[in-house]
Amino acid sequence: MSSNRDGMTKEYAADEIVVEWEPRLCFHSQNCVRALPQVFDDSRRPWVQVDAATADDVEAAVARCPSGALRTRRIGAQAPKRQQWSELRASENGPLLITGGVRILDAEGNTLYEGERAALCRCGGSSNKPFCDGTHKKNGFRG
Repeated sequence: MSSNRDGMTKEYAADEIVVEWEPRLCFHSQNCVRALPQVFDDSRRPWVQVDAATADDVEAAVARCPSGALRTRRIGAQAPKRQQWSELRASENGPLLITGGVRILDAEGNTLYEGERAALCRCGGSSNKPFCDGTHKKNGFRG
């Protein structure tokens, strides 16, 4: 895993909602950018401007994040209950996408990540294993 990104989470807040971004989980699908470019612009710093759209619109865009790198929480709201089931799906020419209650452990049993979504490398080229880092886009992986 890339040591400079391990465990780092950034937060971007507005009055109603907070967007959390965990870079080590991100494989740059660009779903957030396509959904809400006024909020998510990877050429700008900071790249997330939560107050550029409604909290509902931000929440809907973040829900399109397949890796779980982006999450939202409403200010003053209780955390939603986790789903009781998980789903594992191979994306076309990309990572394994897991949704539902996800806990990923290393070989020693240490928790690497817990959340509602994750994207796992299936091309073998990620420098952030077991997580996908988008290398499949460059190494010609098909599957």
